[in-house]
Amino acid sequence: MLKLLLKWLLYAVALLVTAHVVPGFHLRSMTAALIAVVVIGFLNMTLGLLLKIITFPLSIVTFGLFLLVINAFILKLSGDVAPGFYVATWSAAFIGAVVLALLNLLLRLLLDRDDR
Repeated sequence: MLKLLLKWLLYAVALLVTAHVVPGFHLRSMTAALIAVVVIGFLNMTLGLLLKIITFPLSIVTFGLFLLVINAFILKLSGDVAPGFYVATWSAAFIGAVVLALLNLLLRLLLDRDDR
């Protein structure tokens, strides 16, 4: 349970870092980041999973790069739903998806090292 809360907090910090790095990504506060992480996770589990299944052949052809487009769509949609979180343009959503993917990769490497 503690590890889940730590991951939630670290992903919210990653979202805040993304908001500071990517122009067009706006987060009002840490509370908004925590809510946005929950909304992004929920949309990824439901709509994101459906989109990834439907576009699986396209993802294979593009060597997985199309998944960034799906993640950008999820970010843009969650920016419309989550209070205090806003993504201005599609390019900001795409760049934010790339930055978040890199930050999530780093976080996974750091957090999964403890499990070994």
